[in-house]
Amino acid sequence: MTTESDNVVVTELAPVATPTVAQVPAMPTVVPISVSPGEKPEKFSGLNFKRWQQKMLFYLTTLNLARFLTEDAPKLKEDEHDIQVISAIDAWKHSDFLCRNYVMNGLADSLYNVYSDKKTAKELWESLDRKYKTEDAGAKKFVVGRFLDYKMVDSKTVVSQVQELQVILHEIHAEGMMLSETFQVAAIIEKLPPAWKDFKNYLKHKRKEMSIEDLIIRLRIEEDNRRFEKKGAHTLNEAKANFVEHGQSSKAKMNNNKGK
Repeated sequence: MTTESDNVVVTELAPVATPTVAQVPAMPTVVPISVSPGEKPEKFSGLNFKRWQQKMLFYLTTLNLARFLTEDAPKLKEDEHDIQVISAIDAWKHSDFLCRNYVMNGLADSLYNVYSDKKTAKELWESLDRKYKTEDAGAKKFVVGRFLDYKMVDSKTVVSQVQELQVILHEIHAEGMMLSETFQVAAIIEKLPPAWKDFKNYLKHKRKEMSIEDLIIRLRIEEDNRRFEKKGAHTLNEAKANFVEHGQSSKAKMNNNKGK
């Protein structure tokens, strides 16, 4: 619309409609998982497979790749032309490639070439599992044999030998063989050295069950008492020897004086 006022022409413009911009939903932010070098397992050289396997599984879990250890490779149908299906299979192959190479890089050089022909992470993982779990079965028998053959001696402190037994018991537990605490306490008591025969019988006839911690405290107290008694007896013997020596010296002096 146009109006005239004092020869000034004012033109009123119709309001212009502002186009509406469609709201695009925000895509979720993908936060990459960073794994510190300390979480990466050491190279596997053929020993302690179960421990290495557990560490590697945790490592791959932090990378969201653990599922490829158990998944079969998807197969593309001959007449498949769906782009999404093809992209999904390509993405799976890429993740499987990463998973496989993380495991391969966790092997020592001597084993790397042996397993380099495995095509998928699952094939590699299962091959290692078959090979070294069989050897772990032999390791179980070995560690049990060490525990059964262990004998305490009088020449070493009892507490230090109990600690050595605890290390072997820990290895037995690590191999998946659970032993009740009651059995462990009874086994340790039975293995006490010959000089502890009386104390062993005393412990065996106690009706109240003890924990390993309670047993160690009792053994430490008994060992300290024996050490103090031995030290006290040694001091007493020295005192007697000094007394006898002093007496003989005094008697000799008296005899010498009489002779004069």
